[in-house]
Amino acid sequence: MSTDSNDTDTSDSGGGHCSTPDSDGEVAEEIAIISFERKLPVAEDIKDELADDYEAIDIIEYHGDVFAEHWGEYDCFVGLMASGIAMRKTAPLLDDKWDDPAIVVVDEELTWAIPITGGHHGANQVAHDLSRMGAVPAMTTASEAAGKQGIESKAKALDAHVVNGDSTVATNLAVLNDEIDAVERLDGPRAVLVGDDVTVMKRNDEGVVLGTGTVDGVKKEQVLNAWEAALKDLDLDFSDVEFVATATRKEGEEGLVEAAQEIGAGVVHFEKDTLLDHEGPTPSRAKELIGWPGIAEASAIAGGREHELVREKERFDEAVTVAVGK
Repeated sequence: MSTDSNDTDTSDSGGGHCSTPDSDGEVAEEIAIISFERKLPVAEDIKDELADDYEAIDIIEYHGDVFAEHWGEYDCFVGLMASGIAMRKTAPLLDDKWDDPAIVVVDEELTWAIPITGGHHGANQVAHDLSRMGAVPAMTTASEAAGKQGIESKAKALDAHVVNGDSTVATNLAVLNDEIDAVERLDGPRAVLVGDDVTVMKRNDEGVVLGTGTVDGVKKEQVLNAWEAALKDLDLDFSDVEFVATATRKEGEEGLVEAAQEIGAGVVHFEKDTLLDHEGPTPSRAKELIGWPGIAEASAIAGGREHELVREKERFDEAVTVAVGK
């Protein structure tokens, strides 16, 4: 399978992708904007724009020891300053990419948003979000520069985390060389013995999977309304969603991706063969017409931890079909 917002694959032994702006099993949730006094109005504008996307955003006025003083308190620092200042002040503090906070710098005119460290650990995510204000996200992590989704991005889209972080050096290189496409899924119980160049991802909190099919050009609001209605029937809400699952033929469907970003979920795209292996109980004309099984039920079953359908598909607003799996 692959993942959308960028792409990858996750499947039972083959087929699906995820989409998300950053990468790693962890996302930036608490950020601090470090700003010189004269730039505080810009910092306030940034805070207002990103307020709905993060658990906490603090604005801290710059002084010489500001990074050292707050190191470890935030997932990401947004330095409203020249990159050289941020690099000189944070370099002595850096220790391990899995523990260090992400750092992004942005100029006063909001022309560029540059991840300095922790690109796959929240910096790319924040830079991407700053693009809504006109800043160009200058991502230099190899996978993003090549237009590919790194291993950590795949993990995030799947609402999972990387267990053995050191392995991602080898596996991200393999992604760059097109040697890895799908993320293999192994259902237990079973024991797996892996080497140093195999990345192991573990799912985070239990939740449901929103299997979703849409018409081309669907609007974000149509998708959100459909998901909300489907979840309401189960006494669930967006916080119960692990990720959104759909078919590879829906990759790049902007309304779907935007809706998933709105609820903080990744999008996983399953290949046709995977969906055929997990076909749902409700007949679909798509199979007769184009050879694909219905997307919503099959992707909900394929993505669910137990491959179980908890809500059969329903079409909403003549534009969105939703089924729920676990």
